[in-house]
Amino acid sequence: MSAGGISIHAVNVATGRPAEGLRVRLSRETAADRVLIAEGHCGKSGLFEDPSVEGAGIIAGRYVAEFFIGDFIATSSNATTEAAVGFLDVAVFPFILSDPAQHYHLPLKFTAWGYSLFRGGL
Repeated sequence: MSAGGISIHAVNVATGRPAEGLRVRLSRETAADRVLIAEGHCGKSGLFEDPSVEGAGIIAGRYVAEFFIGDFIATSSNATTEAAVGFLDVAVFPFILSDPAQHYHLPLKFTAWGYSLFRGGL
């Protein structure tokens, strides 16, 4: 992977499958508001494909990644009745990007009941 950018990879660990179709929103926080950097859905491999992966629009600052897990689970063909009713809604992950020349990878692992999200390998 080239230097710079923010990549996201999401996997539903309850099914062991990439989270194809999971809605993601990436924003940068300013003193006044949030600036939308990217919004869309993870592809077949669970990767969020957007120019921000290669560094487009990425500068040093505070960011927020939002993952719409509740919607994903509710519309999933694997959803159980209880999971479809919902527990998780939107997982919000605020983070600071101090060096825009570095690549920031956010691996998301989740079920209907919980998630793990962290800065992955460089």
